[in-house]
Amino acid sequence: MLKKTDEYRERTVHTEPIFQGKIISLQVDTVELPTGGTATREIVRHPGAAAVLALIDGKMLVVEQYRKPMEKFQVEIPAGKLDAGEDPIVAAGRELEEETGYKAGRLRPLSAFYTSPGFADEKLFIFLAEDLVKGESNPDEDEFLNVEAITFEQAQQYIREERISDAKTILAVYAWQVYRLTGEI
Repeated sequence: MLKKTDEYRERTVHTEPIFQGKIISLQVDTVELPTGGTATREIVRHPGAAAVLALIDGKMLVVEQYRKPMEKFQVEIPAGKLDAGEDPIVAAGRELEEETGYKAGRLRPLSAFYTSPGFADEKLFIFLAEDLVKGESNPDEDEFLNVEAITFEQAQQYIREERISDAKTILAVYAWQVYRLTGEI
């Protein structure tokens, strides 16, 4: 078993703000190392996000959209960033409805993880949507989405083709696989 210890903790000596955007900020921290020396750490600050595994009639709801950082279309589970002080479960319900038009009667927490802890503090919360009711989608004005319900076999194929290549959606597909095998999620 790993021990928690403070002997390897890095103490921040100085923080230099570099960029403040609408979604992220970037800072460079000078830290004191356990050996007494110093190093720099480039840190992206992000408010966090929520995502939803929504299953309906044995299929998973996904959205396909163009992702500029990768210069390609991606198939992903519905997700979006948290507003300041927002409860992740509230954000999950909002994003599901905005992006797909479906409203969840119940949302259950599945997992939460840091997306890239080597340089970012973004924490992503994944929920399972249950008791779905169809409504009207209302994506943000800069979101252009295709909504689809895909089978488990399609999801696996999309992963092989890298149409699904983000961690949250791959994690959701594996959670779905466990559910298919055990009836538990």
